[in-house]
Amino acid sequence: MELNNQLILGIESSCDDTAVAITRGFEVVASVINSQDVHEQFGGVVPEMASRSHIERIIPTLTEALKEAKLTLSEIDGIAFTQGPGLMGSLVVGTSFAKGLAMALNKPLVAVNHLHAHILSHFIQEEGMVAPVFPYLCLTVSGGHTQLVLVKSPMEMEILGKTIDDAAGEAFDKAGKMLGLPYPAGPIIDQLAENGNPNRFTFSIPKIAALDFSFSGLKTSILYFLKKATAENPLFIETQLFDLCASIQEAINTALIQKLKEAQKATGLSCIAISGGVSANQGLRNKLNEWKTQDPTLSFHVTHKKYCTDNAAMIAVTGNFLFETGSFATQKVAANARLPF
Repeated sequence: MELNNQLILGIESSCDDTAVAITRGFEVVASVINSQDVHEQFGGVVPEMASRSHIERIIPTLTEALKEAKLTLSEIDGIAFTQGPGLMGSLVVGTSFAKGLAMALNKPLVAVNHLHAHILSHFIQEEGMVAPVFPYLCLTVSGGHTQLVLVKSPMEMEILGKTIDDAAGEAFDKAGKMLGLPYPAGPIIDQLAENGNPNRFTFSIPKIAALDFSFSGLKTSILYFLKKATAENPLFIETQLFDLCASIQEAINTALIQKLKEAQKATGLSCIAISGGVSANQGLRNKLNEWKTQDPTLSFHVTHKKYCTDNAAMIAVTGNFLFETGSFATQKVAANARLPF
């Protein structure tokens, strides 16, 4: 087996997506994501339904991934899985399945931190993607997390700032609920915002000390604004939807970019990356492109959109880093919904 060319099977089950991927080094040879649409009718993920769905889907998802890769389980060199953080019931399914596979196949087992995987997703070999150079600054933005991270190496990371309340993705979803949009609202707001004026409405962006974030005040600002506007005109949201989406997205993305710029100035790092589900937001990517134009000395790295949201390819790639260092888990390893960074 060549160095850094091992076949890693990755399993992701931290929330409502059952995903299995196989990587050869940093190349993705198979990636299958089985999404659960049932949660849309409830306006959010129902934990017990998510975990039951993982039980039903994990074997068919694995079978499809092996078929796509044209491989058998005996050819896999190691098994990586999401240990946490996430929904406990969902994590238990993936963890138990990975442990069982590793034991049955007598293969090394690698436990992966879901947040580390988002950060290292930039190393997935994909056309048009260039991996960042250590050390680099990474903004991780998703439905459950918003963090500014100093990435010194694949194994050494330091949180410089984080949200003290809602995450950016959560702010998008809650704003979308106020607008009457289906869950998850983030991608829909992004799409509608393309036809709106981002400067039409102004929403307050809380000023938080150091490099931390806060989105609860923004959420409250949107709520009170909509209550007042719809009281005066019941059709306000319907008639102003494009501009509302564009203005809300502008406020959230401005808050993110402002802190990212502060972190870049404080660290002096010239290599900057964004990851997580919200990093697929085109408005956020446009702001990065504007920044790049203003300062060409900086290099920016954005994960391919298909690897921004929860996926098993990032778990397998992170597992590859861990495999290289011999950081293996034992059969005593357990799922941890609050796994520390």
